[in-house]
Amino acid sequence: MTSQPFRRDTRRGEVLRFRFDGRDLEGYRGDTLAAALLANGVRTVATSVGLGRPRGVFAAWTEEPSAVVQIEHPFPEPMLQATTVELYDGLVARGLPGKGRLSDEPDPARYDAVHAHCDILVVGAGPAGLRAALSAADSGARVILADDRPVAGGSLLDTTETIDGAPGADWAAAALAELESHPEVRVLGRTSVFGYYDDNYLVAVERRGEQASSRERVWRIRARRVVLATGAHERSIAFADNDRPGVMLAGAARAYVNRYGVLPGRRAVVFTTNDSAYDAARDLADAGVEIAAVVDVRPGGGQGWDGSELLAGHVVTGVGGKDSVTSVTVSGREGSEQREIEADLLLVSGGWNPVAHLFSQAGGRLRYDEELGTFVPGAVRQAVEVAGSARGVFTLDACLADGAAAGDRAVESAGFHAVRPRPAPRTAQPGSVSGSAEPGPVSRAVRSGPVSGDAQLEPDSRVGNVPVLPEEHVWLVPADDYRSHFVDLQRDVTVADVMRATGAGLRSVEHVKRYTTAGTAHDQGKTSGVLTSGIVAHALGVDLAELGTTTFRAPYVPVSFATLAGRDRGVLHDPVRVTSLHDWHVERGAPFENVGQWKRPWYYPRPGEDMEAAVLRECAAVREGAGAMDASTLGKIDVQGPDAAELLDRLYTNMMSTLKVGAIRYGVMCRPDGMVFDDGTVIRLAEDRFLLTTTTGNAAAVLDWMEEWLQTEWPSLRVYCTSVTEQWATVALAGPGSRDVLAGLAPGLAIDNASFPFMTWRDTRVAGIEARVCRISFSGELAYEINVSAWDGLALWEAVQATGAVTPYGTETMHVLRAEKGYPIVGQDTDGTVTPSDLGMDWVVSKKKADFLGKRSYARADNVRPDRKHLVGLLPADPDRLLPEGAHLVAASVLPEPPVPMLGHVTSSYRSAALGRTFALALVSGGRERLGERLYVPVGAEMIPVTVTHHVLYDPEGARRDG
Repeated sequence: MTSQPFRRDTRRGEVLRFRFDGRDLEGYRGDTLAAALLANGVRTVATSVGLGRPRGVFAAWTEEPSAVVQIEHPFPEPMLQATTVELYDGLVARGLPGKGRLSDEPDPARYDAVHAHCDILVVGAGPAGLRAALSAADSGARVILADDRPVAGGSLLDTTETIDGAPGADWAAAALAELESHPEVRVLGRTSVFGYYDDNYLVAVERRGEQASSRERVWRIRARRVVLATGAHERSIAFADNDRPGVMLAGAARAYVNRYGVLPGRRAVVFTTNDSAYDAARDLADAGVEIAAVVDVRPGGGQGWDGSELLAGHVVTGVGGKDSVTSVTVSGREGSEQREIEADLLLVSGGWNPVAHLFSQAGGRLRYDEELGTFVPGAVRQAVEVAGSARGVFTLDACLADGAAAGDRAVESAGFHAVRPRPAPRTAQPGSVSGSAEPGPVSRAVRSGPVSGDAQLEPDSRVGNVPVLPEEHVWLVPADDYRSHFVDLQRDVTVADVMRATGAGLRSVEHVKRYTTAGTAHDQGKTSGVLTSGIVAHALGVDLAELGTTTFRAPYVPVSFATLAGRDRGVLHDPVRVTSLHDWHVERGAPFENVGQWKRPWYYPRPGEDMEAAVLRECAAVREGAGAMDASTLGKIDVQGPDAAELLDRLYTNMMSTLKVGAIRYGVMCRPDGMVFDDGTVIRLAEDRFLLTTTTGNAAAVLDWMEEWLQTEWPSLRVYCTSVTEQWATVALAGPGSRDVLAGLAPGLAIDNASFPFMTWRDTRVAGIEARVCRISFSGELAYEINVSAWDGLALWEAVQATGAVTPYGTETMHVLRAEKGYPIVGQDTDGTVTPSDLGMDWVVSKKKADFLGKRSYARADNVRPDRKHLVGLLPADPDRLLPEGAHLVAASVLPEPPVPMLGHVTSSYRSAALGRTFALALVSGGRERLGERLYVPVGAEMIPVTVTHHVLYDPEGARRDG
């Protein structure tokens, strides 16, 4: 076990042991992996994905582009930022050599999701966000405060700034405690809001830790008003080898010293365009880091620096060292002689970019602030406030005041009364206040402005007692060769790459982004986005304000697929649906076929039977006696309302409004292109009520289809559609013996052909159970579908089986029976390019109806071409040869040189007990004109001859339907 040579404070609580790249190391509770690595002197964390260059810790939180690691224990996860991975005992990780590795084991963790509503959502618990949340909470509004850090306070924990003499971190803790005491306030820590959508709908992910019952949780939040206090990201400057381990953002170095007690180096050079880096230099110097020099691009430098050498009007032209920084080379901006300064740390500050990602996702527009040299929020169409650094307010007093004002505006807009002034939270130090008093002189005082964040910023001459000099916006240090001037450290994009894009004629920053991939990695350009725009503007010689930025899209931070799926994985991702008879099928040893989400019994093997033997036996039983199938999975939709008949007339190709109560009609639905969408039966229960059946796998799609037309195209129709699939258990009783079986089970039902004709229904009692019996056949035999409550399904089925005259059969037998009769299955014998006419079903298309969905397309010349693919039957020359489904059909017995014209394909292929041979159905070009023709099915090197026949191969006259 090694010591922590770069740890400033070794009295930080619980010691945690972890392993990185095979080394056993120590850190403390509250560290990130990046902080612990720096404390142990680990400089190189990963290698870049494109060029394989060494990369170290560059930032301190979600903006980190370089220090990307692979977690190996407790569960392998790739592409994680070391700056956001919380250290815990037993963590095993390794640096990432370019790309990560997905786990080949199931994730044992649980993920879930929560829906929440609030009056005010505050995003960010820095000084502005805490102050906004306090103001909102005082009004009595329901408030959610979401912050992505483990401990609230934002920059207050990264700096030594005080509020009325008390440490900012103490004020933040007191503010958080006060918020948590409010009954209408919910504080979500470790929660990143990553998406902002219409109507103030925001999505966040909460990281709950390895020990939690659910590792991560998605919050779907609907808020009346939103306050974005998301802070700002420091940006870099492009100079030679600016990606070397040891080059770090100045604000990040300050955070490691103050938040984690870690020294990121021993001897540092500071390179800056603004005064914020001077505060970082002071904090590092106070912590024991030697500041070798401050290099300021501004000719006058920054005033108030009384430390080491100040090199005003200078720039950093490069760094020395192979695997990490060993020296820094500087020169005057006018090209004076270069000078090398020994150092192991280079702190860079090129300015600050407000975190405007969520604001932009909300539909907000950004405007370029010439003074700040960055883009700030402008107008927005949603109910959102922006506060603090997120809108370009960069001093503590101003952030506190701005947060309070944003919170007040939000609650008043939501209909609550803002409390002014509010008492300050009590801290551990008497006299410490929240900053609710009027702020002192600041560099950019806040003027009250509109809720959209359009408030302008007024310059002042001082920050506290330190005079402020304006920033100078420098995007890159000029050089002859820009191949090592990095813009995007994660994507290995250099200034040379950007200039190659602009040299190729690209003028849009969006196009340059796609050409170079800058800003497309896991960090989403947090440190590189505005820098890329600045360099593009420099290369093109255009105004940055006109050039703009790339589009900010969700998610703001990386979110795993497991988190987004939540518990919807495995059987919950695609739920397994079973009928009320399922256990009976299991006990009889039936294997199951997956049809949609349903488990349907495939066949019922007896001892010594394989699938082929079992199916042939079941088919023979139905054709010669009686068989029963569990048909409960058929989609069932109850359609009610005065205009129900009109709706069905528009949806189906045939007339449904003429159907009499007590009758049933088969129907087909087409899409607007005239192609078959689904088929099933329509049962008329009353003048204003119908029951539709659909194919098992298409039930949800059909209901969605009906609702889409009702809600978007025909809202005037008075119709209500309800799925009742699970409410009914259905037993299909088929075969010439089915009438006698039903007669014994329903003695009060008249079942002769005259009393109970085909395609009618009757309410009765079957086996003493209230039932609806429909005389429908999908086998061509005399058949009935008996529908009972799902609760009574098993009792009905057992009563049918107890007769001793009925053989249970499964879906494979059903497929064979229907194929022998030429009945198509939508989705198997159709492929989205098939019309009713192609299936030989012109009779199902009404000639009387003025219109129906697909009518116009159905009449198009292309849909009546004689060479369209028609449904036909195929008889192999070898009656024992089973054709593979999906196989192609060709005209020649010997394949010519490619391309080979394909005439069609096999859609269904079976072995038939009734026919005593194999057969198939197929879609064949001009099929109806090819009856009797010899075609060939290539299977490997073999050409199997087949004869084209009519698609109805068994009982073409339909004589068996009535028994």
